[in-house]
Amino acid sequence: MLTANVHSRTHLSLRAPAQEVRVKFTGGREVTGVLKGFDKLLNLVLDDTKEYLKDPEDPYKLLDDTRALGLTVCRGTTVMLICPAEGFEEIANPFLEQDGE
Repeated sequence: MLTANVHSRTHLSLRAPAQEVRVKFTGGREVTGVLKGFDKLLNLVLDDTKEYLKDPEDPYKLLDDTRALGLTVCRGTTVMLICPAEGFEEIANPFLEQDGE
């Protein structure tokens, strides 16, 4: 069983084994996979990992297309965000300037 000291505000229960998570990395890559393990440096082991592909015309936009990576080890220094795969909802950036303002 996985255990960790995590803040009570987090919605991600790292105590539950085999939980599907979504991970964002520095540089803009995003993956989903089943969390199999981690350490105190936030190195992650993910199984059944799928990487979301970027739009070739807009490198900041992710497509719904994925590629399978399988079992992966993710280096903790590149991890920016970990959240449950279910219930993930992206919101509009309130700091972007709107056209016509």
